[in-house]
Amino acid sequence: MSELLYEVSDKIATLTLNRPDKLNAFTADMIELWQGSLAKAQADDDVNVVIVTGSGRAFCSGGDVGRMRRDGQAPQALDGKNSLWEGVHRVPKQLEQMDKPVIAMVNGLAVGAGMGMCVMCDVRIAAESARFSTGYVKVGLVPGDGDTYFLPRLVGPAKALELLWTADFIEAPEAHRLGIVQRVVPDAQLKDVTYALARQIAGGPQIPIRMIKRLVYQSMKLDLRTHLDLVSSHMSIVRQTTDHAEGVAAFKEKRAPKFQGR
Repeated sequence: MSELLYEVSDKIATLTLNRPDKLNAFTADMIELWQGSLAKAQADDDVNVVIVTGSGRAFCSGGDVGRMRRDGQAPQALDGKNSLWEGVHRVPKQLEQMDKPVIAMVNGLAVGAGMGMCVMCDVRIAAESARFSTGYVKVGLVPGDGDTYFLPRLVGPAKALELLWTADFIEAPEAHRLGIVQRVVPDAQLKDVTYALARQIAGGPQIPIRMIKRLVYQSMKLDLRTHLDLVSSHMSIVRQTTDHAEGVAAFKEKRAPKFQGR
């Protein structure tokens, strides 16, 4: 079986981390498949939304610690740096290039880089049984995949530092309270709720949906005047789309719009 499963249905691509016996701890092969699947979804006109999840009882338990330092030696500093840049970092770098929505369906444990891979998605929906921990400090490491970038943007610097320094586990309701996840649902309802949201987004007007994603992330790097200048450009473009014309017509006719969905 592949370490990562990829399937497309109803304009939704599902990426399933598939090492359930290892709590979906990732390997170099899985990272390559992960990044490649994200790139494939971005390029596919039949995909409007991406869902990332895990098989079994975990979302992802991070890197496969059992494969680390098998010979008792750490890699040379430059080799270690390059292995991250050319390995795990390919996933957040690929996500940064994607303007299609990416939803993490957190079905269980999310630890270390697994939590990092979760928080770098656009939206997170968690099962009630999901648990989260930054993990790294417990094995004497700094976060290696971007936790120190993404987590402060969700919970603020002080809370991020607490979570990163202690690596304490937090349950799904607390993760929701902190803003790490947007919804917590009973385990049995996780798939239905996640795919309902994905279908709603996938059936919407795709040009403005993708421009909204760009605007939100770019706003975190721009001053207000520059951002508003960008907004005016995007607004001018979407006003020319058939989906905008359909939306206005549906509003006037008091009916549901029928967007093209791509």
